[in-house]
Amino acid sequence: MIDRTHTLPVARQCQLLKLARSTAYYQPRPLSDPTLALMRRIDALHLQYPFAGARMRRDLLRQDGHAIGRRHVATLMRRMGITAVYRMPRTSARHQTHRVYPYLLRHLEITRPNHVWAADITYIPMRRGFVYLCAVLDWASRRVLAWRLSNTLTTDFCLEAVQEAITRYGKPEIFNTDQGGQFTSQEFTGLLNDHGIQISMDGRGCWRDNVFVERLWKSIKYEEVYLHAYETVRAAQEGLERYLMFYNQARPHRALDGQTPDQVYCDNLPARRTAA
Repeated sequence: MIDRTHTLPVARQCQLLKLARSTAYYQPRPLSDPTLALMRRIDALHLQYPFAGARMRRDLLRQDGHAIGRRHVATLMRRMGITAVYRMPRTSARHQTHRVYPYLLRHLEITRPNHVWAADITYIPMRRGFVYLCAVLDWASRRVLAWRLSNTLTTDFCLEAVQEAITRYGKPEIFNTDQGGQFTSQEFTGLLNDHGIQISMDGRGCWRDNVFVERLWKSIKYEEVYLHAYETVRAAQEGLERYLMFYNQARPHRALDGQTPDQVYCDNLPARRTAA
């Protein structure tokens, strides 16, 4: 927005754009090591107690010896993109420009691959920073079909993950997400509608509606992320790629009778029609 090479002074550009001059001169600073450690602990508490809000998290952190206030906890939670899970008042109040779709999976028997896919975003801590992970999961087999990392909570990396999954594996009948702004955006729902995919969205604050993705996050974090302090985004990319290959190809699931997601996905794909 601000063009420093323009003949018009920066102060005048800010005046025309109705921006404070401090906005033009602000240089982002990396988060401190203590703040990053707090965010990692908040993330672990979110997996363990998803219902905990800023006040409860503050008290849990104080039990660990952290001198921290509720507002600081709430600020870090917003930065991480996590909220407490509970039934909120006025759940019918929606974003004015975003349509929210009904939840289609209640009482639906899902037994075959590519019947239902799900997607979600989670926070991934690193030694000196953090990134966000978006994954597309096949509901019946628990197979991770595609994933992307991003340093911002935008829609584009979610679109890339979904487009890759559709290109490689075809399309599902139903695609389920939460009501996050990335998934209710016109770009995301438009992609699904263009492919003739039914859209399903969790009830607000109902993490159990997308429980298999929540279980995936717990496995990724406790079995990979928390064991490694990634130095760079490249290291995080390589570590997650290694783990998700293990998760799909070698890690047995009790819910799948000891089989791997790859085995269940490939063995139960419906036969494709071939040309005569």
